[in-house]
Amino acid sequence: MSFKNRKSNYPLYETTHFEDFRELVENVAERYPDRPALVYRNNPKDPEPSQVTFAEMRDYVRDLGTALVDMGLRDKNVAVVGECLVGWVYAYFALLATGCILVPIDKELPAAEIAAIMNKAECEGLIYSSGVVDKANEIRDLVPTLKNFIEFGPDPAVTADYAEHMDSVRERGAKLFAGGDNSYYDYEFDVDRLATIVFTSGTTGKGKGVMLSIRNLCSDMVQGMYNFQITYRSIMVLPPHHTFGSTVCFEGHLAQGCTLYLSSGTRHILKELQEFKPEHLVLVPLFVETFYKRIMTTAEKSGKLPMLKKLIKFSDGMRKVGIDLRKPLFKSITESFGGEVKMIICGGAALNQDIIDFFESIGIVILNGYGITECAPLISCNRNEYRKTGSVGLPIIGGKVKIIDPDENGEGEIAYSGPNRMLGYYKDEEATAEVIDEEGYFRTGDYGKILTEGEDQWIYITGRLKNLIIFSNGKNIYPEEIETEIQGVYGVNEVVVYAGESKSDPYKEIIVAEIYPDAEALERRGITDPQAHFEKAIKEINARSVPYKSVGKVKLRDTEFEKNTSRKILRFKIDKTID
Repeated sequence: MSFKNRKSNYPLYETTHFEDFRELVENVAERYPDRPALVYRNNPKDPEPSQVTFAEMRDYVRDLGTALVDMGLRDKNVAVVGECLVGWVYAYFALLATGCILVPIDKELPAAEIAAIMNKAECEGLIYSSGVVDKANEIRDLVPTLKNFIEFGPDPAVTADYAEHMDSVRERGAKLFAGGDNSYYDYEFDVDRLATIVFTSGTTGKGKGVMLSIRNLCSDMVQGMYNFQITYRSIMVLPPHHTFGSTVCFEGHLAQGCTLYLSSGTRHILKELQEFKPEHLVLVPLFVETFYKRIMTTAEKSGKLPMLKKLIKFSDGMRKVGIDLRKPLFKSITESFGGEVKMIICGGAALNQDIIDFFESIGIVILNGYGITECAPLISCNRNEYRKTGSVGLPIIGGKVKIIDPDENGEGEIAYSGPNRMLGYYKDEEATAEVIDEEGYFRTGDYGKILTEGEDQWIYITGRLKNLIIFSNGKNIYPEEIETEIQGVYGVNEVVVYAGESKSDPYKEIIVAEIYPDAEALERRGITDPQAHFEKAIKEINARSVPYKSVGKVKLRDTEFEKNTSRKILRFKIDKTID
């Protein structure tokens, strides 16, 4: 059961205004000079974390930026590859605050693929972490345009002989600044010029270079932060090369004076939650689903699951009459998150409404949102006290949405226009023309509808057009809709729905649900025949659905689906043959 405060006149929150990244860094350092900006461990085994104040971050970014200009990298494309260390954050702000063009690249890609991206972008600089030095060694021989190498990491002594450590570059910049070099502050920004090229990993096998300007990035967070209120302590667990991590966490959070703990990775997140005690988190659905399953598994193993369900029912009933007992009733659960988490901002994929409702029942509000790299990325979000079940929220201030070619139910392709809409795809005018219409709207490739209440437009997403199943009867089936239903079946770890391909009968049309089961959960309940268990559950789902959406085959797999580093399943790599 959801409890919503649906106030159409819900006031906007205060937000920090900035037009460029230099202004962002200067403003927050002036307002909160001694507040920790970044808390981190160079090594997960370090007994105590290190920290950098906002004033210290401002000085480092200014000095590094001064050196980058002196190296001739202004207006040049510079790749950043590596773990989410403090050096990544310094590189992000220094490049964007000095007129360089940032090219963030996934560190998990093979060296040859990283080099291919850098060659396409004609990168002249590479800033990389010591953790990927082996890839950097390969890349330098594969990218002829490269002239400058900067390595970041905890130990300057192990820097590759062809590179310079970031701390040394920063020291040189500090000397230049102290000697009167004011190139960092004298630069006049053209906020509409190219600032970053983000190569999307995608889930269909072909990524593009999304070109974003300073205006795209800054307006997205300035306008977006009107809609929701963050707290002043969070953990960064998302990949830094992705716009959800960099724009929302680095830019949006640090601009507001929020202290970010840079996570050492998913293996360490539970320990970090206990130590840092964040007040809110920014996550993709996979993290939220993992937390949910861990809670339910722990409760079931201890025999406390029936009691947990009774407590939730009791608590929900008391809240209906204005009595909120969630904090004392579910303290043992929320303490596993550090005891202070009150909100999770979630985006990147669909999240089951039952999970959203569960977390709200125990005292953690989930603000489900919607974004896409081409829009820098935030398009919409539910608000702290103004939310709709099943919706991804309201567009950010200044953003406009419309539905292209709506059907009889008002569903069609979602299109978006606003100051955060991309400049286009890098060196691909044809692809750009395909997705930006005559009115300047970006065609997202997502299918959904808009429900209007007064001046508010609530966005609902059905699925991705690229995943659309079209059978000969003319019916359109969005697999995400069915997947959300199946995800609620006990024992499902992951599920992908698709049109099966028959080698013997090319005209055979069948919807397949391929499931990666939670073997431990099934064993715990004594389920010895997973195939029969899932077929029975999906038969019940079919009975509730229209006939043309019925799943005709249940296929089990032994390993999890292959994913990209944003933890999205790579659908194009799934074998869809059924015979």
